[in-house]
Amino acid sequence: MTEPAPTPLSAPAPTPVVSVKPVVLEAPGRGEDLRVRVSAPVTGTGLPIVVLSHGFGSSFDGYGPLADFWAAHGFVVIQPTHLDSRTVGLAQDDPRTPRLWRFRVEDMKCVLDGLDVLEAAVPGLVGRADRSRIAAAGHSFGGQTAGNLLGLRVLDPVSGREEDLSDARIKAGVLLATAGKGGADLTPFAAEHFPFMNPDFGHMTTPALVVAGDRDDSPLSVRGPEWLADPYFLSPGGKSLLTLFGAEHSLGGIAGYEARETTDENPERVALVQRVTLAYLRDALGVEATGWAAVREELAHGASESGRIESR
Repeated sequence: MTEPAPTPLSAPAPTPVVSVKPVVLEAPGRGEDLRVRVSAPVTGTGLPIVVLSHGFGSSFDGYGPLADFWAAHGFVVIQPTHLDSRTVGLAQDDPRTPRLWRFRVEDMKCVLDGLDVLEAAVPGLVGRADRSRIAAAGHSFGGQTAGNLLGLRVLDPVSGREEDLSDARIKAGVLLATAGKGGADLTPFAAEHFPFMNPDFGHMTTPALVVAGDRDDSPLSVRGPEWLADPYFLSPGGKSLLTLFGAEHSLGGIAGYEARETTDENPERVALVQRVTLAYLRDALGVEATGWAAVREELAHGASESGRIESR
């Protein structure tokens, strides 16, 4: 049966999903192996891939509203658990702590290097994923992590060097509630405790969708909600910005179905994020473009009370 053309803010019909966890990847130099969750639709071939980086303290058990939705609509979704996860229990004085940001990026690259192992761990998945269509996504701290694969650069407070950690295997990104500039834009607490929060967006050339809430008044910045739009305005072109009206840092509740940290619980807002990100990923990875065109038209120029999309 031919799939019907998406209507504004709609999505293709969902299919059942199989999810396997933990899949363990060897990670020399990390201190412990990398634990990963893989979710995929039970049918379909040529499936594009999304590597999803969680926010600080979360794990591969988080972000079900996004991971499950993307998988049900034709994506292989891969979720590593980073060392800052509460499930890892890393001590504050652990020598790896100052470079948690860098271990996160290496986790994402470990996933890309381990696709053979990850596919083989999911019954029936081998040969069905399209490795030429891979996106990186992340929320909060995970947005910076995904951004590094797109070309975002960080001045490492340990080495004092700024390295290019981009990865040509990543064709697009989705950055959700992602931190903006460092320096004078940070609160004293953030400057003291998160010295790696000094992103340079000038080299972030890979196409991306940035999602920001207009009420996400981060305690890490003195600039207010506009700080979260920096990844869009300070990076080269080929970017789109979805501004969600009334949204705080959890963007309505994307971090989990019953996440306690959600301060702006709003199922309709989560549904909007699901549908817009899906439409963007399908377009950016060359699956189909009509859904993204419809979403952009629906949310352009402040025509909707839910949010606005702009592109450059």
